[in-house]
Amino acid sequence: MGATSEAIYLIGCGPERQGAGAVGELGFKAYNLARMARLGVPVPAAFVLGTSWCRSFYERAGELPPGAREQLLAALHHLEAASGLSFASPRRPLLVSVRSGAPVSMPGMLETVLDVGLCDSTVSGLLRLTGNPRLVWDSYRRLIENYAEIVAGQERAAFAEATQGALAAAAATSLKELDFRALRALAYRELEIYRAAAGHPFPQSPIEQLEGAVAAVFRSWDAAKARFYRDAHGIDASLGTAVTVQRMVFGNAGGTSGAGVGFTRNPATGRAELYLDYAPNAQGEDVVSGRTELDEPALDRLPEHIAEELAELSILLERDFGDAQEFEFTVQNGELFVLQTRDAKRTPLAALRIAVELAEAGIITGTQARARAAELAPDRLDTFELAAAASTEPLATGIPASVGVATGAAVCDANRAIERSQAGDAVILVREDVSTSDIAALEVSAGLLACRGARTAHAAVVARQLGKVCIIGCKELSIDADKGAMRFGSRRIAEGELLTLDADTGRVYQGVLAVARRRPEELLAKLASLPA
Repeated sequence: MGATSEAIYLIGCGPERQGAGAVGELGFKAYNLARMARLGVPVPAAFVLGTSWCRSFYERAGELPPGAREQLLAALHHLEAASGLSFASPRRPLLVSVRSGAPVSMPGMLETVLDVGLCDSTVSGLLRLTGNPRLVWDSYRRLIENYAEIVAGQERAAFAEATQGALAAAAATSLKELDFRALRALAYRELEIYRAAAGHPFPQSPIEQLEGAVAAVFRSWDAAKARFYRDAHGIDASLGTAVTVQRMVFGNAGGTSGAGVGFTRNPATGRAELYLDYAPNAQGEDVVSGRTELDEPALDRLPEHIAEELAELSILLERDFGDAQEFEFTVQNGELFVLQTRDAKRTPLAALRIAVELAEAGIITGTQARARAAELAPDRLDTFELAAAASTEPLATGIPASVGVATGAAVCDANRAIERSQAGDAVILVREDVSTSDIAALEVSAGLLACRGARTAHAAVVARQLGKVCIIGCKELSIDADKGAMRFGSRRIAEGELLTLDADTGRVYQGVLAVARRRPEELLAKLASLPA
């Protein structure tokens, strides 16, 4: 790429320009992206600013290095050549996502900015290019909200209020019900909100947007939730994060488009089955953010040929990576694109089953399986089930996102949950949605119960990894956090009352129920008998 102060790596831009770097420099997300591209997996073209950029950013007190704009523009030329589009073009605009990627997996702890490059002058070009005004105005309002919060540090409240106003005006209950005129009006309103909060207009220069997004992703390495996660998991703060700039593909392009997250095996139980969440006509952040309600079976939402491609992808990834994988994907107008893969976060029970079954399938050796199982604390392999659930009427039912049973005081504020835990109480954290901003409270809680969310949202992924009992999508639940109370239908529960969560069934009970301990003796026997 010529004389540069920091290296830039290319992915999916053709074999003659395919960059290769160490995982410590590329970060796991980009390293695995490059690996998938070499396997022939459909990966949108990208370039990567390595972790050395992040270290330089902090050495320069939060400034990109001199010449960064020229380096970004030079790298963008490769994406333009691969896509046939042009960044900042008013006729055929290239839009990009700006994603984090540390050398170790930190799901949901760092930031992403989507739809970068969309502005007043490129809106018309994207309209001509796609012929889809709803896609264009939905993407523009997403960028404005995303950029305002992550790059400009503005509060979400004013944008949320504008969204509620747009929904009320259209007598709609979700953004998917708004037509392009309503979304256009919402985007213009949000441009006004941005100007009022920032004291200047929303950036209309695509390269300025890109520079701002890159800097914001680097800044997220030092955000409170990222620092907490690193401290809790012994991750070296000097590693830094890489930034991947990737051609946008649009899951919000209509009925034959969507976004999803999949696991090659069930991360709660370890069973060999595709475990998917998929949102039609949506972007990936709708799924992983934890703010979207996904309660229909994912395979029922997917086009048949995409379901078949994902099943084949699942086999390919497991065999090449040698472990169960979690992958993110987008479907744009019926075409599949894969945006990332990583070793799947899983419960201890799932880790044991996956190690055994991968060895039985010949993907890893028996010695490797036993080495993986040896890392699991024996007491965490046991699970609990309710001894008398059938005779007890549940308060509500949600979507199970883990295994086991947990009982604790219901608390609907993250700070109060931490305080009660420090006082020695077992706590059930009760929230509107599952958010990684609650990581500190989640770490000390026995379980998580949420009104909305997806099983594959980042916070649910972290909850499973921590061995927490997790139920999401509990529609009967409503929360009044200010009054410290919640309702399950007509039943009012005061904060501090005891709840029991049964993640085997998704049921929520009032009070304490008897439990039985279950040990995976059959799996442990299979593990011991595996040939080397």
